[in-house]
Amino acid sequence: MGFSDTVMRFKDKVAFITGGATGIGRTYGRALAAEGASIVIADIDSATSAATVREFESNRWPALAVECDVASESSVDAAVSVTCGHFGGIDILINNAGAHLSEYSAPAITEIPREKWRRALDVNVTGVVNCAAAVRSSMRQRGGGVIINQLTIAAFGFGGGTYTITKAASRALVPVLASELAEDGIRVYGIAPGLVDSEAAMASMTKERAASIVERQLIKRPGLMNDLVPTLLFFCSDDASFITGETLIVGGGSALRF
Repeated sequence: MGFSDTVMRFKDKVAFITGGATGIGRTYGRALAAEGASIVIADIDSATSAATVREFESNRWPALAVECDVASESSVDAAVSVTCGHFGGIDILINNAGAHLSEYSAPAITEIPREKWRRALDVNVTGVVNCAAAVRSSMRQRGGGVIINQLTIAAFGFGGGTYTITKAASRALVPVLASELAEDGIRVYGIAPGLVDSEAAMASMTKERAASIVERQLIKRPGLMNDLVPTLLFFCSDDASFITGETLIVGGGSALRF
């Protein structure tokens, strides 16, 4: 089913997407907007965020760019406040901003400069908590909501380095936040892809490395960002209303072959 013939499941919903200016975040924004959601691109890169919003608006999709550093509690609070003032509230939070694999998978955790170690923790772990805390009140007032933690297969221990550690912690936050926020009608999920064709993943990926990953998969083709969209839309919809605290691997069966 293409975006043009989908139902409007998210009409009157507002989705706040961190790191939404490019890659997976932008792909998620497009998918949710096509089904009626208003999209907030909360990104540290203001120029790229503005360009993404212009793209959305050219499709007549309501969108807003807000500058947001998820590692900063005050920055997140300000971005959420602007969003609520503009759209009236938040229904969906996608914790997509991340300190990426290419920079934080090496060197070994005993060798990485501690400043970089702290930055990875601040973005990939504390950033998730900052955003969940900031949107909780709005979601409660609107009768509930959905939080998605964008993870990776590395969150299950496949790989190494600081990136793996921080993503494993973000994965652990899924059931913890689900338990804490259930009383407010907020459901929490994780989406953990294998290798997909995002700009961040491809930046340092050689053809040989990509081929070796595909070879370990049961489904023998490269992953695409659009392969994640059906899982996102399911989790954000009422179809998942009896599910919370779960993480789904979307990786072509690769987890079965490590």
